[in-house]
Amino acid sequence: MSVIRIHDKEFVKTIPAEEIAAQVKRVADNINRDYAGKRPLLLGVLNGCFMFMSDLMKNLELECEVSFVKLSSYQGSETTGTVTEVIGLSESIEGRDVIIVEDIVDTGLTMHKMLEVLAESNPASLAIASLFLKPARLRVSVDVKYSAFEIPDRFIVGYGLDYDGLGRNLPDVYDVKE
Repeated sequence: MSVIRIHDKEFVKTIPAEEIAAQVKRVADNINRDYAGKRPLLLGVLNGCFMFMSDLMKNLELECEVSFVKLSSYQGSETTGTVTEVIGLSESIEGRDVIIVEDIVDTGLTMHKMLEVLAESNPASLAIASLFLKPARLRVSVDVKYSAFEIPDRFIVGYGLDYDGLGRNLPDVYDVKE
């Protein structure tokens, strides 16, 4: 499908599944290189990261562990500007190398808050791996070490990203049709 409808909006396919797979593999290759001989904890931010996290883990060749947290700053297609922690981290990250796995870094508010919270637990290192980065939307400075795609300020769905709960299951990524 090149055009889909979710709720009241139409979306056009812009990034096919094959291109996503190639970029996820590139990110995994960089993590494999940078963390060789280490055992990082991949900390996924739910709900959006689940497809990226799964495919990223399949491409990692090093020992690693996985955990999840749930933070939210979106309502519909707009950020609320307020980050709410819903589910917290249950294991100790003290002295651990932690890679936060996020679906999209938009304003940077979620990642900024997450980095603040995690730094209090004295990890050995913190890095961010994001499927998408929107540099034009950043409201706070965050260092995204691993980014599969840099995209302009557009609203997208698919491959884990949703519009009011729908569209996460799509293997491709779609832009809202203006």
